[in-house]
Amino acid sequence: MTARHRWAMVAALVAVLVAIPIGLSALPAADTEISADELLQKIQDSGDVSYSGYAQSIGGVLLPINEQLPELVELFADRTTTRVWWRSPEEWRVDTIGLTGETGVHRRGATTWTWEYEANRATRSPVPDLRTPRPDDLLPSELGRRLLSEAEVDEVTRLPAERIAGIDAPGLRLSPREAQSNVDKVEIWADPETGLPLRVAVYGEGAALPAVTTSFLDIDFERPSADITNFSPPLGARVQVEEVDDIVAAVDRFADSVPPDRLAGLDRRQQADGLGSVGDYGRGVTVLVAVPLWREFAEPLRRQLLEAPAVDLTNPLGTAVTVGPFSVLLTDGGGEVSYLLTGTVDLETLERAARDLRDRPPVRR
Repeated sequence: MTARHRWAMVAALVAVLVAIPIGLSALPAADTEISADELLQKIQDSGDVSYSGYAQSIGGVLLPINEQLPELVELFADRTTTRVWWRSPEEWRVDTIGLTGETGVHRRGATTWTWEYEANRATRSPVPDLRTPRPDDLLPSELGRRLLSEAEVDEVTRLPAERIAGIDAPGLRLSPREAQSNVDKVEIWADPETGLPLRVAVYGEGAALPAVTTSFLDIDFERPSADITNFSPPLGARVQVEEVDDIVAAVDRFADSVPPDRLAGLDRRQQADGLGSVGDYGRGVTVLVAVPLWREFAEPLRRQLLEAPAVDLTNPLGTAVTVGPFSVLLTDGGGEVSYLLTGTVDLETLERAARDLRDRPPVRR
C-alpha cells in the first residue's frame, strides 16, 4: 500500500492568532429578529444549499500529515485562499491557492480527483469514512455546519449581525457544555435565508483571539454548472489511482484492532459498517480521535513532535503537544503499536484515553 511506504510527518504547525481581515465588517449590518434556536436549526439544515464563492481562512493546528496531502501544511499553518463551486455535498469543486501553486479537489459521488496544476498530476481516490482534513473542511459553510451539527438549544446564544460578503448575517455563539472540551466558544454568522454559515471563529480555552477563523469574501447562491465541478485529467497529465485517501483512511481500513465503544468517558461515533480501526469519540465540537500506528509510522512522528515549540517532554504516557484548542498525545507503545490521540479535548482527557488503551487493549478482529 503506497501510503504506508511514503509516510512523512509535519507536526509543528503553530496557531496563527490574528484578527479577521480589515474590511470584512466595515459596513454596518441590519439585524433580524430570528431567535437563537431558529438560527441554529437553519444552519443545521443548510447542507443541501448550492453556492459558489471566494473564502479565506486564517489559523493553524498541530497535525500529522503524509506526502499525499502536502497542501495541509499551508492549509493549517497560515492564510488559505479558496474558490468553491458547490452543487451538493456529493458534487463540488474547491480550488486552493497556496505558496507552491494551485490545487483543485473535485468530488462526484464516492470519488474525488485532486488536480495539482504545477505538478501536472491528477490523483483519483475514494471518499473514506475517516480521513485527514481537506481544503473544503475549512470552508465557512462546511466547518460551521459541522461544528453545530450536534449542538443543542441550551448551548447557543444570539450574536449581533455583521456584514459579511454583502449580506447582513445574524450571529450565533456556541458554548460547549462538556467539561473535557478545549474549545471555549465558537462564533458563527450565517445567511438569514438559507442558514449557510458565512464566517466561523473558533476560540481555545481562555484565549482572547480565535485560533481559527474562516470567512466568505464573496458568495453567489445560484447553483454552479456541472461543467465547472466535473473533472477529467487533461491530455498528458500524470494520473495516479489510490486505494485510500491518506494515512488515517489507510489505518482505519487495514489495521486489525477494534476501537472500544467508550474511551476517556466519551462515546464512540459509530461508522456505517462499524468495522473501522480508528476510534472517533465525542459530541459536537468536543472530539477525540484514536489512531493506532505501527512503529514504522509512530517513531518518525515522535521525532517531528519533539521539534514542536510546545512539546511536553515530561509526560510519562508519551509525547504531548497542545496548541490552542487542539491537543496531541503520541503514546509510548512499548511494542509494535502506539496510539496517536488528538482532538479538541484537554490533555487530561488524552491521558485518560492513553491509560484506558494501555490497561484494556483493543481486541483484534
